[in-house]
Amino acid sequence: NMIVQQQEEVFMDPLFDRLVETIRRYRPSVDLSLVEKAYLVAEKSHEGQKRKSGEPYIIHPLHVSIILAELELDMETIMAGLLHDVVEDTEISLEDVRSDFGDDVALLVDGVTKLKQLTYKTNDKQEIQAENYRKMFLAMAKDIRVIMIKLADRLHNMRTLDYKEDYKQKEKARETLDIYAPIAERLGISKIKVELDDLCLKYLEPEVYYDLSQQIHIKLEQREKYIADIVKEISDKLIEMGIENAMVYGRPKHFFSIYKKMVNKNKTLDQIYDLVAVRVLVDSVKDCYGTLGVIHEMYLPMPGRFKDYIAMPKTNMYQSLHTTLMGPNGSPFEVQIRTREMHRTAEYGIAAHWKYKEGKTGANDTSELEKMKWLQKILEWQKDLDDNHEFVNALKEDLNIFQESVYCFSPRGDVINLPAGSTPIDFAYQIHSAVGNKMVGARVNGKIVTLDYELQIGDQVDVMTSQNSKGPSLDWLNIAKTSQAKNKINQWFKKERKQENIIKGRELIEKYCKLKGLPPAHELLRNEWMEIVQRKYGFKDWDSILAAIGHGGLKEGQVANRLHEEYGKEKKSQITQEEFIAQLTEKAEAKQAAAANKKDAKNHKSKSAIVVKGLDDVAVRFSKCCNPVPGDEIIGYVTRGRGVSIHRTDCPNVINLPEDERRRLLEAEWGAAAEGSNTFITTIQVVTMEKKGILMDISSVIGKEDITIDSLVARRTKNNQENVFSISVEISTKEQLEQLVNKIQGVPGVYEVLRANM
Repeated sequence: NMIVQQQEEVFMDPLFDRLVETIRRYRPSVDLSLVEKAYLVAEKSHEGQKRKSGEPYIIHPLHVSIILAELELDMETIMAGLLHDVVEDTEISLEDVRSDFGDDVALLVDGVTKLKQLTYKTNDKQEIQAENYRKMFLAMAKDIRVIMIKLADRLHNMRTLDYKEDYKQKEKARETLDIYAPIAERLGISKIKVELDDLCLKYLEPEVYYDLSQQIHIKLEQREKYIADIVKEISDKLIEMGIENAMVYGRPKHFFSIYKKMVNKNKTLDQIYDLVAVRVLVDSVKDCYGTLGVIHEMYLPMPGRFKDYIAMPKTNMYQSLHTTLMGPNGSPFEVQIRTREMHRTAEYGIAAHWKYKEGKTGANDTSELEKMKWLQKILEWQKDLDDNHEFVNALKEDLNIFQESVYCFSPRGDVINLPAGSTPIDFAYQIHSAVGNKMVGARVNGKIVTLDYELQIGDQVDVMTSQNSKGPSLDWLNIAKTSQAKNKINQWFKKERKQENIIKGRELIEKYCKLKGLPPAHELLRNEWMEIVQRKYGFKDWDSILAAIGHGGLKEGQVANRLHEEYGKEKKSQITQEEFIAQLTEKAEAKQAAAANKKDAKNHKSKSAIVVKGLDDVAVRFSKCCNPVPGDEIIGYVTRGRGVSIHRTDCPNVINLPEDERRRLLEAEWGAAAEGSNTFITTIQVVTMEKKGILMDISSVIGKEDITIDSLVARRTKNNQENVFSISVEISTKEQLEQLVNKIQGVPGVYEVLRANM
């Protein structure tokens, strides 16, 4: 154990004597043996360490503890003040502190040590960053006394800032003004807040500070006499009016408040009249208002300059009556009237209501409970606090005001505010979408973590990126907490997987048309109708429409129904379906009857690639659903207004044709022209194992057969175990196609080759 044992005779620093005297003022009978032991441990631990001033380091923790004692804090806080640097700067461990001084002191020392790791850096978003930092600062301190120690530590460091370099002085002063002074104000500790403000002004605006100091000093004697006369007049009058125990005194305004008035109101020092104010302390609220009445009778009050903070306290529970009056020689002056209890709250804030009674406070001590109400209001505490032990425990449990937020650092020192439960993925996308899209991992506090790690308050997060990253994974959508991250991940998939989404969108439209009994999709996809849909939904081209359907941004039903609507308009302007079919059928039957009477009818060969029995002047087109090639058994289908479409007889669209539609089928066969050099586009579907270079092998086989590839689309199955290639090729005959299928079937790694039905 590195804790030194107390000896009978030790040299005590005069500063330690001052600490003891300060404690004795508010705790005259408390046992200080552990406080003395903490001092000896700190002195021994910091032995040989020097401050920038050249003084022994122990002077700093002693001054910090004296400031805490002036705030009348408990002995655990005083001991933690003495030991607040030992764990970080010396060989003493937190366990050493815990074994010799108890859990409370160890918790406080650990809290202060952790807060030291926060590094505040100013940037363009200074106000937002400062607010986030303050929230994180408060949230990290599980016990309010940690903040007290940190404020005392910063106050003494600001008092001794002269020994630092100029840039360091400004850096510390800016941090103090942005972070520590507002926290002191929030907790109502004006005693610390006022001094911090003035010290910040001294280092941030030295010329202003010393100029103010000089100007104020010039007329100080005259001003002090003026206020002293008013103080005597008010004191005498209050005694005369029966308001006893009133304390009246002059209070010089601190420099920073004067400077703020000069800047905010654009005034010179001569135009600021309340450089010195009068304060009156009385016993009761009744006496406050009585004093106000007396003073308003003595001096003329200035209109609009009266504020009642007793009836309407500030958020930090500051209470006083403020009034500005015209003095005897025509110079205005300010008066603050408050009870002694209100004064204590104004000076010490949260520290003012600490309980240090020797025994437990009784449950009927309603005055103490009343004093705690403002704490419950500011820090959202939900329980009544009956004694010192319960008070401290409640602070530990309930201080985390910002439990719904997590404040983390970027490597640059920026504070990033995220919802509780956020992960490195959320952090990355909060910084920039490009950072999230290229993320390959993350370090938290220097250690690599998994992407589902839940970020904690105060974590420093370093996102690892790579230009070779394939982008976010779909799993990230389940890991990310924030909608911002999820939206950016979805945007990436929309953009990067457009081709896959186009294919999926096309399939969804075709499937919808079949399911709802609409005309086949290819009949609805006329250019002028497609343009109408594009304009309606604001897309630049048809592929974008299909991609939107594929990734779920647009419903296939919306698009298909709109196309069908246009289709229906045109249909009304033409002859009816029944009339059209009847005409074609009648014409075909007549032609077939005439051909039967001719002996050479069987030997008739059409000059076209297709012969439709009974018709020789009708528009013929090949269906894209089954892509027939010469050699396939084929059949004709009378379409609505677009002639006859040719299908394979094994086409699913023909096989599944409703009974009442089958009358539209006509016999068809390949004509003489099909036997020439004409080529036909058909699609085969190749299913393969997940194997590197397999597409190159398949392409090589097709090339050796001297067959041209028209298009190729690749996709993976949902389980990522197989590849599916849809290959459109130019084929002259069915025999050529069958030969190609056999060759591809022989490629290692190919599972299956099929004629594709779209």
